[in-house]
Amino acid sequence: MINLVLYQPDIPQNLGACLRLSACMGCTVHVVEPCGFPLDDKKLKRAALDYFHLARLVRHRSWEAFLTYRTAHPGRLLLLETDGSAPYTRFTYAPTDYIMLGRETAGTPRDLYTVMDATLAIPMRQGARSLNVAMAAGMLVAETCRQFDWRFAPA
Repeated sequence: MINLVLYQPDIPQNLGACLRLSACMGCTVHVVEPCGFPLDDKKLKRAALDYFHLARLVRHRSWEAFLTYRTAHPGRLLLLETDGSAPYTRFTYAPTDYIMLGRETAGTPRDLYTVMDATLAIPMRQGARSLNVAMAAGMLVAETCRQFDWRFAPA
């Protein structure tokens, strides 16, 4: 199943919602640190509530550590951002894809765009700035599940 990559998340509740998404839908959540909040096991378990034991979480201490991880676990690196070039529903996903979502307060640094295989966007009404990270992640995971004919990864 798909990999969600949260780049230096700022809001613990969004991470908790993404962990719940992982538990229910089978995606893996990768957290690229540093985070905008203390990230310890107690806070992670609290954010994910009773879904923590079902979630798939991989922590990376830095962007460089994540890139090293990907050398052993290859897959396309896709960026979901408000200025992405392709609508997320018109892209064909693979189970090994890594879909990165930027920081809630600052988005994704421009220099990271150069390592992406594609940039995606969720079309929105004119004048709307952005969706909540967890909501955008949910929409994207639902689209990948639809494309995979709702076949879920084993628990």
